[in-house]
Amino acid sequence: MKLAHIQIQSNNIEQTATFYKNILDLPIIEKTKDFVSIQAGNSVLEFVENPEFKSIYHFAFNIPENKLDEAIEWCKSKVDLIFIEDQKVITNFENWNANAVYFYDNNGNLLEFIARHDLDNAQTEAFSSKAILNISEIGIVNENPLELGKQLIAEHGLAFFSKNANSELFAAVGNDEGLLIMVKPNRNWYPTQTPSESNITKVKIENKGTKIELKF
Repeated sequence: MKLAHIQIQSNNIEQTATFYKNILDLPIIEKTKDFVSIQAGNSVLEFVENPEFKSIYHFAFNIPENKLDEAIEWCKSKVDLIFIEDQKVITNFENWNANAVYFYDNNGNLLEFIARHDLDNAQTEAFSSKAILNISEIGIVNENPLELGKQLIAEHGLAFFSKNANSELFAAVGNDEGLLIMVKPNRNWYPTQTPSESNITKVKIENKGTKIELKF
């Protein structure tokens, strides 16, 4: 499953465009006073202007499975990586066979670079923004994550993520290429103390040749 396009909110399009262009070095596809769309590998990340918006989102980018250490060095001059514990920044997801690091964008959104070792996507080139492969995850906040997952599966032919212990608190639909991460409200976004809130999110998915548009 691929997350081809996600649309989320920002209360400052100008600052958001500056962050993604100048800090993360990602190409701007189109920008107006009302929205900005950004190329993130094979995915499009779009922010729409909402001056009243005060919440945050969580989303992740897949990077080459052998490039996490280089990505950390690349990040050091650009953003402050979030410490997990004991001055460590790398999280090891054993069940997912993946490692990740976290940081914030200008909006306070929780961003993640994740290296999934079951994907055959190793690269030899030095890490840069061009090594960002796609949007890997988008967090969806819902009162009933498990039921929402079942609904998406029934209506759109999707599947629960087989590596995840899906529950009423936390469920994931998709695969290593792309995941909808569904959590209950007020569950802290790992690895922070920031509680999750339900925010308008639009997602365009490509799954087995079928294009699906969702709004949460």
